[in-house]
Amino acid sequence: MSTGRSSVSPIRMRRVVPEGCTEADDLLVTEEPLEIRLGHGPVEDRREIRLSVTMRTPGHDGELALGFLFTEGLIASADEVVRVTVCANVKEEERGNVVRAELRPDVAVDPSRWQRNFYVTSSCGVCGKSSIEAVQVLRQHPLRPWGAIEPALIRTLTDRIGEAQTVFRRTGGIHAAAIFNRAGELLLLREDVGRHNAVDKVIGAALHTGMDRTDHILLVSGRAGFELVQKCVVAGIPLMAAVGAPSSLAVRLARESGLTLVGFLREGRFNLYAGEL
Repeated sequence: MSTGRSSVSPIRMRRVVPEGCTEADDLLVTEEPLEIRLGHGPVEDRREIRLSVTMRTPGHDGELALGFLFTEGLIASADEVVRVTVCANVKEEERGNVVRAELRPDVAVDPSRWQRNFYVTSSCGVCGKSSIEAVQVLRQHPLRPWGAIEPALIRTLTDRIGEAQTVFRRTGGIHAAAIFNRAGELLLLREDVGRHNAVDKVIGAALHTGMDRTDHILLVSGRAGFELVQKCVVAGIPLMAAVGAPSSLAVRLARESGLTLVGFLREGRFNLYAGEL
């Protein structure tokens, strides 16, 4: 689904070097808000929930919405969504930045499923216990164990996404999330100014194509925070690798969920925080 908006924006800037200052053209990653709405109810009485607003890079907005609904536990499968469309009846300044996901008429909407149950709203404050318990509830099936990892395979992952990161090559300022199979073949890659959005986009694309994710790898270009690990676990992907560091709560979730978690994957090295070597 395309909104017709570009993922990059040209700009004039001043380049300052020891020898002086010159004006030059530059390309920046486009960042705009996306409102996700949810249509639900019987055909004769459709209703709308204004679900979420996220700052994202335009492009693959339908996949972003689908992935968000799934990884947040609002839907159990892509089959529950009839379509995702760009909303036309909006203010001029919102045009192209509002999408609506239409649920099947027979899909019941439980308010408790669309209230984000993360640590900021958990009953125990910031301890994280309720957050991990919530993820275990959202997960449909136990993760299929990855088994012992092959260090040589893991080391090649970041090199294999280089050619596919088209926006990164033009701007140098965007995150990527990619899905590989067990042989290390790049199957899907999505880019976004937000790490969470990139992950939702690539998972949404996997859902849209009906990909079996139970024997695959998710690679993220930044840190492996709790919410990204949570999305990986809910999606049923058994191995997650991150270029940056994980958080303590992310490692705890990975170990309790049976997720193999790799961090600091760069320059031929990595740390294994959960899983077998």
